[in-house]
Amino acid sequence: MSLRLGDQAPNFQAQTTIGDIDFYDYTEGSWVVLYSHPSDYTPVCTTELGRTAQLKGEFEKRNVKVLALSVDDIEDHFGWIKDINETQNTNVDFPIIADKDRTVAELYDMIHPNASATATVRSVFVIGPDRKVKLTLTYPASTGRNFNEILRVIDSLQLTDEYSVATPADWSDGEDVIVVPAIKTEDIPAKFPKGFKEIKPYLRTTPQPNR
Repeated sequence: MSLRLGDQAPNFQAQTTIGDIDFYDYTEGSWVVLYSHPSDYTPVCTTELGRTAQLKGEFEKRNVKVLALSVDDIEDHFGWIKDINETQNTNVDFPIIADKDRTVAELYDMIHPNASATATVRSVFVIGPDRKVKLTLTYPASTGRNFNEILRVIDSLQLTDEYSVATPADWSDGEDVIVVPAIKTEDIPAKFPKGFKEIKPYLRTTPQPNR
């Protein structure tokens, strides 16, 4: 099954490094980052898991729960975590799913046969509290994921989920946003009292409404 934006994120039960979980129960009411790794003890993924742990506070303040996945078994995961903590100077305490039978990998279409018939590609899913898929990314094995970008996208998703705005290219939290076309120009002042700028009839900007 190929998951697309707006699809319901499938539920699953899994063995993880923090114990057995039910995905829906564990993530109830939270935003979620679910991301996969081809196997344990891979160098790029070692840095990624370490970086995720270092950003624990950033994810928490956004109400985001992070889950990682690898198709290796739980014993390998625990050994890998020791290496990650040592080499990345951090403490990995979020769950890493042991998906040895590839149940979750298949459920989330993380195995791409042209890349590997057995190992997961390096997927990222951002899932909202409504359990809908909000973002998908797939990285090659050679390129480490940009977690500042993942946090930036979550900021955008959370903002645009609450207000009738969109975020422009290279937007960062605190910068001006775009008023969506569905709002008539004459209705903007009532919705966005901080003011707005009309660049073109279809391109109107306003200060970020929750700042």
